Amino acid sequence: MKHQFITIEGNIGAGKTTLANILAERLNARLILEEFAENPFLPKFYENPAQFAFPLELFFMAERYKQLKDMVHTKELFQSVTVSDYLFTKCLLFAKVNLPEEEFRLYQKLFDIIHQQLIFPDILIYLHAPVNKLQQNIKKRNREFEQSIPDEYLFNIQETYTNYIKQHNIKTIFIDASNADFTGNEAHVKLVLDALEHDYDQGQHYFSLP
Repeated sequence: MKHQFITIEGNIGAGKTTLANILAERLNARLILEEFAENPFLPKFYENPAQFAFPLELFFMAERYKQLKDMVHTKELFQSVTVSDYLFTKCLLFAKVNLPEEEFRLYQKLFDIIHQQLIFPDILIYLHAPVNKLQQNIKKRNREFEQSIPDEYLFNIQETYTNYIKQHNIKTIFIDASNADFTGNEAHVKLVLDALEHDYDQGQHYFSLP
């Protein structure tokens, strides 16, 4: 495998965790999954975003850092493939959408201190799906606190992700996941595995699922 540290990103409901599990199994890779269920502020945030956005984002940043920091000190990173279903910069992107300006500036200072201690992935797989597809997936997985997420919020997250990727010229496998079915369509999995067999220049490299 040409890429030892593979990160999968995308909007809420894009299929990140599903694909991460499949790739980790196929590549015999170490798997790092975001522990969103451990965040006690998440259901409260969806009920009252203004009150709970800051503790929500702080908790997520602390948990993601705790998970990823061990990679700096483990030899396993250089002996095998690691697959993660989130990019640490996700902290900053969601905070930018969720926090008022003054809180975001404080949050960004903390993020900048922590971020430099972590390893950046070799390749980013970004799953891009339209909001109606995201809403279908959200309804399907049936997490109670997600069922009332407005379309506008998903649009804002989508725009923040894509702008970040383009502005920073990240080495990205950008996949149109409008009709993605990684559990039921082997051709979709094969396209991703085949894409990972190649080296890439910086920037976005676009793929559509068959």
